[in-house]
Amino acid sequence: MRPMVLWPSTSVVSWTTRRTGRSVARYSAARLSLCSECVGRRSLSLSSLGSLFSSRRIRETKSVSAELTRRADETWKRRRSYATVPDINEDLAKRIDAIPIERYRNFSIVAHVDHGKSTLSDRLLIMTNTIPEGSQGQFLDRLDVERERGITVKAQTCTMLYNYKGEDYLLHLVDTPGHVDFRAEVSRSYASCGGALLLVDASQGVQAQTVANFFLAYSLGLELVPVINKIDLDHADIPRAREQIETMFELDPDGAIAVSAKRGTNVEQILPAVIERIPPPSGSSDGALRCLLVDSWFDNYLGVIVLIYVADGTLQRGDKVMSAHSRKRYEIKELGILHPDKVPMQHLQTGQVGYAVLGMKTISEALVGDTILHFGSDAEPLPGFEEPQPMVFVGAFPAEGVEFRAIDDRVNQLVLNDRSVSLQRENSNALGQGWRIGFLGTLHASVFQDRLKQEYGASLIITAPTVPYKIVMKDGTEKIIRNPEEFPDPNERKNRVADLQEPMVKAIMSFPQEYLGDIIDICEGNRGSQIDMTFLSHGNQVLLQYLIPTAHLVDDFFGKLKGATKGYATLDYEDAGYQSADLVKMQLLVNGNSVDALAQVMHRDLAERKGKEWVQRFKKFLRSQLFEIVIQASIGSKILARETIKARRKDVTAKLHAADISRRKKLLMNQKEGKKNMRQVGRVNIPQEAYQGFLSNSKPPK
Repeated sequence: MRPMVLWPSTSVVSWTTRRTGRSVARYSAARLSLCSECVGRRSLSLSSLGSLFSSRRIRETKSVSAELTRRADETWKRRRSYATVPDINEDLAKRIDAIPIERYRNFSIVAHVDHGKSTLSDRLLIMTNTIPEGSQGQFLDRLDVERERGITVKAQTCTMLYNYKGEDYLLHLVDTPGHVDFRAEVSRSYASCGGALLLVDASQGVQAQTVANFFLAYSLGLELVPVINKIDLDHADIPRAREQIETMFELDPDGAIAVSAKRGTNVEQILPAVIERIPPPSGSSDGALRCLLVDSWFDNYLGVIVLIYVADGTLQRGDKVMSAHSRKRYEIKELGILHPDKVPMQHLQTGQVGYAVLGMKTISEALVGDTILHFGSDAEPLPGFEEPQPMVFVGAFPAEGVEFRAIDDRVNQLVLNDRSVSLQRENSNALGQGWRIGFLGTLHASVFQDRLKQEYGASLIITAPTVPYKIVMKDGTEKIIRNPEEFPDPNERKNRVADLQEPMVKAIMSFPQEYLGDIIDICEGNRGSQIDMTFLSHGNQVLLQYLIPTAHLVDDFFGKLKGATKGYATLDYEDAGYQSADLVKMQLLVNGNSVDALAQVMHRDLAERKGKEWVQRFKKFLRSQLFEIVIQASIGSKILARETIKARRKDVTAKLHAADISRRKKLLMNQKEGKKNMRQVGRVNIPQEAYQGFLSNSKPPK
């Protein structure tokens, strides 16, 4: 018979009164009922509760309340521990403990975007029986937007067990993003790895991000294993790929493994090469605990979960630890490995990479690059790494009909799991309350918007992307502005500002030689200056380096490269500091009133052309009114361009038949005066569809 569960405290009180013949109404209802959290995942039967109340000890004692309270507390603690502390896989834990650190290998897979990293990761997971055969593709890509776009946005980790020559090896794999916007994920993965698989597409050869990943790994002293992927394609050129690996990276071309991750050809050669060529982690298991905090994310039930690399010592559940940076104290409530999902363990040893729950409440406490030490330890912190700074800033405002508070919670929740996003509140006269959000690039901003729509169903109006500018004052102070509203007005610029500077990037482009002239024209048209030019593989490919303003980079620069080269161009870039420039703030005026949501900082040479484009385009999204609407683009008091929307007019002379000309003139004059007065008091209400259409470059309504 299924046991009866007692939930309401009143039922327990009335039943125990009849059962024991004593009044227990004075006892805490929360203690007697054990509440929903106390009962947890198990049921409390009527018979067991009856035996609790009818025991001899309760009959004989004078303090029934104390006995019931004690037993309720014990039940609550026991059942709460069942709910929060998951069971440990003893067999897996014993197998891992038997592996010495000499048989640990930590490695990542790095390559240019769309060279097959996620597909190769799936193959390695299947080979090591980490996931079953026939699992869905892109297994480590957990986000919907990653599967839809076919790209990796966030680096994912997984621990694998592999038997090689009769011995077990513990392998830790990191699948990294390939797009340049998420290069910070690659640098973080290198911190916990001793080597990497450098993936090259056999059909496309070495490309821009491949070069960037190589130099980053080379600067950190990591061992690289070149892998040539997609050899099953008809136009695959394996000899060319081997030659590029030798000439560009000075790696042994004979050591490159030619595979097809899609079909599984030669994939079995990769893990033996990883074991033989990538060194094990270096660290002392007997030394003081030092853990590098590699990544973090937020869980609705556990709070902040951190990904850590144990460089020295052993980390156990229940240990009291502290942050070397903030000196805050924490307790290890749960830890384990990702295999591929969270698998709890009793401890993590030197060289292992796993997750830990420290009881952090906010993601800001988890400083990526921080060192976790035992509480009271004076061990030397590990060298961390610099967090990426946002390069693109946009204004985001809720679409019409969306409540700000509701979408504010969703935006903040999404920011919790993306440390590279900066967020601050701002107000717009045109669009109301919103946020100023900083991203690593334009794709990063687009992915963020897609994730917000897919995961929370929220829609935003995104303003044109801007970049941070530096203002050098005459007194020597410097100021970084991220919002066009902070740009100094002409009077302040004349009296207080000594110099205006814009951010620059060093762009590395790879493309076929036949498109060299078109690419140079695009770079020169975007105020770029050439740094270097290298011909690869007998002149078939060109590696071109240019110094380009960041403002031009975020203005669909990559799309222009793709269009000019029929999709063959690749792009990588890195920050190159600030450079002096003649900058101005251009505003859009509607009947003399500035539209702050459309203001933008740009170079003076571009202002006139942009101004004409803006007024012509914005005119198409506004409806005619009963009074004349004037749209202007201005720099300070100087008007660069103007468009006019004529007023709607009623034919006031329609009722006249045989009247003289003076009567007609009088009616028309009265109408003209009325229109003039209406324009003075009238206000143009710009609908949000106009902002959304103008900023998204969509077609205007008919």
